[in-house]
Amino acid sequence: MQTAADAGDAATLLAAVPAGRRVALVDPRFVGHVHALRLGLTDPRFPAATVPGALTAQPEARGALLRALHRTTAAVGAGAPVVEPDADPAPEDRTVPGRIAVALEAEGTAVQRPALGSLVAAVPTDPEQQAAAEAGLASVDDEAVRLRNAVKAHDGFFTTYCISPYSRYIARWCARRNLTPNQVTTASLITALIAAGSAATGTRGGYVAAGILLLVSFVLDCTDGQLARYSLQYSTMGAWLDATFDRAKEYAYYAGLAIGAVRGGDDVWTLALGAMVLQACRHVVDFSFNEANHDAVANTSPTAALSDKLDNVGWTVWVRRMIVLPIGERWAMIAVLTALTTPRIVFYALLVGCSLAACYTTAGRLLRSLTRRASRTDRAAQALADLADSGPLAQAVAKVAPGLPGAFTAPAVALLGTLVMIGGALFLPYGSPLTVAAAAVYVVLSGLAVARPLKGALDWLVPPFFRAAEYVTILVLAARSDVPHAVPAAFGLVSAVAYHHYDTVYRIRGGTGAPPQWLVRTIGGHEGRTALVAVLAAVLTHTSDFTTALTALAVAVALVVLVESIRFWVSSSAPAVHDEGELA
Repeated sequence: MQTAADAGDAATLLAAVPAGRRVALVDPRFVGHVHALRLGLTDPRFPAATVPGALTAQPEARGALLRALHRTTAAVGAGAPVVEPDADPAPEDRTVPGRIAVALEAEGTAVQRPALGSLVAAVPTDPEQQAAAEAGLASVDDEAVRLRNAVKAHDGFFTTYCISPYSRYIARWCARRNLTPNQVTTASLITALIAAGSAATGTRGGYVAAGILLLVSFVLDCTDGQLARYSLQYSTMGAWLDATFDRAKEYAYYAGLAIGAVRGGDDVWTLALGAMVLQACRHVVDFSFNEANHDAVANTSPTAALSDKLDNVGWTVWVRRMIVLPIGERWAMIAVLTALTTPRIVFYALLVGCSLAACYTTAGRLLRSLTRRASRTDRAAQALADLADSGPLAQAVAKVAPGLPGAFTAPAVALLGTLVMIGGALFLPYGSPLTVAAAAVYVVLSGLAVARPLKGALDWLVPPFFRAAEYVTILVLAARSDVPHAVPAAFGLVSAVAYHHYDTVYRIRGGTGAPPQWLVRTIGGHEGRTALVAVLAAVLTHTSDFTTALTALAVAVALVVLVESIRFWVSSSAPAVHDEGELA
């Protein structure tokens, strides 16, 4: 920390700081809470940020900061105002940091202004303002505010009332011992894997231990995000871990339950894979709808207006959040049922609960889409195309096929292809060449569905239809094969593919776009993988080679997508974000 005599001296001192370091300017008259400064000066997610009397710039904004500081110095020294003569700047914009923030924004550099709420941040210019600032400082406990703000603003009922009241204190305990969110996230994963191993024993004691450990894992899962918000430790690696470990924990636990059930004489692998498929399809409905409406300029849907009105009635908010069976309620249900019942009952409850949740959320999204008067943007259309995960076969069809007219053509064609593929896998004789023919029809229809930009009101349904076609086809063909261990191999394959699809979602959310096209081409796209599994089922009918082929395919897909995903998320190009949004 260095003290500058004036703005010109500040420019000289800042220029001497190594280019790769963050810098900050704080007015010496600043009066405020430490956490107000922390919010304004230490959040790594923004290139520049300011609170009244203080400004920070990351390395990428350092050049703009120095230019703005030189301009401000020249303007102040010449007696010229930094703002327009007829403007009435806010008090915080009259300080040097405030003037520089205005200059940065005028140059095109985004400056984050965090909401401080009851926290005080001020630059008093007379005794009256000084007294008011000091009174506000004394009346607010910034540590209490910091703890309260560590909790996600919108969360499920179970998380809000059964976990967060004490997990925030665990987060503070971790922060005071210099533990990082990534370490807590890793501890949550390890705990969940131990829980899965306990469930895999197939004993009542193992099931009880698994249920308890799963809840402990969820507490740690909440703690890592609260620790990130409490200490403002957002990172690219943290974004990747947070985005993927929840799914890895849940699917590993499903596998542990299935293994335990088999040891007890009950094969529930098909139910486990069905629960995973349903959960993944639920999520892609949410992701696809949100991306389709991400940059909508107005909410013109009467259904959305009704939803907003219901949000003002307290009890309806919690009922609606519980109906969608978010991760807190879901894991609590899984943990309790694991300890008290059997894996089969756990999966039945999951299938019923997730089905009801899927019907509720999908119906609401359909109503909103049909009653919304808005057009899709190019960005939304590109996001839907990326989520569709079309491989070289579908892309080749899309290039040569004319776009089919009609507002609802794309989802209708995608649905038709899905029904053809799943129907062929379900009802045609197992191993029949006709199943391969159904896969060929699916490839063609998949290409037709994406031949035009996905800008229709219901075009967000295209990716969910494709996910259902691929995942359910793999499930059905593995279950019908009557080959030992075919369904567990299919579980591994769907897990690998689902990871790729979740990774795509979180890359798009971070603003960096979908995975590279070479990756999509290498793993075949949804239609290529679906057709390949259909061919394998026809060629390797009722032989153990089918299990071997599914396993090899799962390993190959997993290796390619994991290596590329890890490379991306640990690279400097990945965004520093943390999930604050939808209930998982």
